[in-house]
Amino acid sequence: MPQNHARKKALAALKDELSIKHTCAIALLDHPDADEREALHEFLATYTDITTYREAVDHLRREQDDPANQIMCRTCGWTYGMICPECAKGCGCEYECPGWRHAEMRAATGDYDDRDDPNACPECGAGGGGDPYDECTCYPDDDEDQAA
Repeated sequence: MPQNHARKKALAALKDELSIKHTCAIALLDHPDADEREALHEFLATYTDITTYREAVDHLRREQDDPANQIMCRTCGWTYGMICPECAKGCGCEYECPGWRHAEMRAATGDYDDRDDPNACPECGAGGGGDPYDECTCYPDDDEDQAA
């Protein structure tokens, strides 16, 4: 009895939250894959044109079948939609690539390395990280040449 009561409460909560019919709430609650269930819930909550479980599943399948969403590299998880046109590998495994796609993906994921700052000294990192007053000491001869 308590299990049925919890299920009824869960169904009522889904119907209220997502403004869906009872059959759609049952189908969503009974969806076999937890990750897909979460994605379907997000579609129903986010998109105004997706109002039924079937529409959410169709949208999910279209997303999964899109070639741009297919995984290109199993190591870094980049998809064909993320491919970098500026490096040989084209994926996130290439850490030395200064290409715009790599900078874009690092910004999106928060995968920053202090040595990646284009304003910083490539050897000691001085001048990067938002601190323009950090002085580079890698080339002490430069200051002497300018003073002379």
